[in-house]
Amino acid sequence: MNTNPNKVLLPNDVRKLLNADNKEIVELCKKASVTPKRDNKGQIYFSVDEVKRLRNAKSSVIAEMKHDEKKVTLPAMTKQNSQAVVNGLLETLNKMETNITTSMTKLIDEKLEGMDDVVLELVRCKTENENLKNKVNELNKENFKLKNALSSFKPLICGFFIKKEEETTFML
Repeated sequence: MNTNPNKVLLPNDVRKLLNADNKEIVELCKKASVTPKRDNKGQIYFSVDEVKRLRNAKSSVIAEMKHDEKKVTLPAMTKQNSQAVVNGLLETLNKMETNITTSMTKLIDEKLEGMDDVVLELVRCKTENENLKNKVNELNKENFKLKNALSSFKPLICGFFIKKEEETTFML
C-alpha cells in the first residue's frame, strides 16, 4: 500500500485490501472509530491512514476470535471419560427415579390414609342397613296381622263390637 497520506481509497479498493464485504467494513469503522468521508459528487472515500486503522481493527478482531476459539475448545473425550459420563448420568437417573417413587408413594399413602376408616364405616353402615330392612319387614308382617285381626270385629250398638269368625287367612 502506498504511504501517501493524501491518497484516497474508494470503498471498492478498501473491500479488496481488507478482503471484507460492506457489512464487515461498517463494523470495522465502528470498532476503529472511522467515519468515511464524501467528496463533492457524494462518493464515499477513505484516507490511507483510515484504511490502516481499519486493517489494525480487523487484525485485532481476528486475534480475539482465535483467542475465543481456544477458550471454547473442549478436551477430547476418551473412552474412559465418556463411560464415566454415561455412568454418572445413569446414577443420576436412578437417584431421580428413586426420589420420584418415594415421593409418589408418600403422597399416595397420605391420600389413602383415612380410607381404612371409611371402608370400616361403610361395612358397618351396610350391616346396619340390612338389620333395618329386616326390622321393617317384621313390622310390616305384624301390621298386616293386626289389620286382619281388626277387620274381624264388626260394630254392633253403642260402641260394642262382635268378633266374627275368622276366615282362612294366609299368613306371611
